[in-house]
Amino acid sequence: MESTLITITFFLVIYLTITVLKLEGRIRGLKYSLDQLKNQKGMSENPVDGELRELIKEGKDINAVKKARETLGLSLLEGKRYIDKLKLLDH
Repeated sequence: MESTLITITFFLVIYLTITVLKLEGRIRGLKYSLDQLKNQKGMSENPVDGELRELIKEGKDINAVKKARETLGLSLLEGKRYIDKLKLLDH
């Protein structure tokens, strides 16, 4: 009984890992497609960047990170890096 449960758990973990890897690949593909569309349309930056720059100028970096995370679907670390990159570009 216990070995059956372990076997089922093992296969479930493998299945979930494969599913996550497939989803990550699809996300990378979608990001690539969006980047290509952005380049074709001549968009130089993300539309939310102006609002993020305003928050940064007002000293509201935490709010800027939060807005970046909500709008762009970033993790906390990715949001922080995105805001830091905007700061560097403006200086």
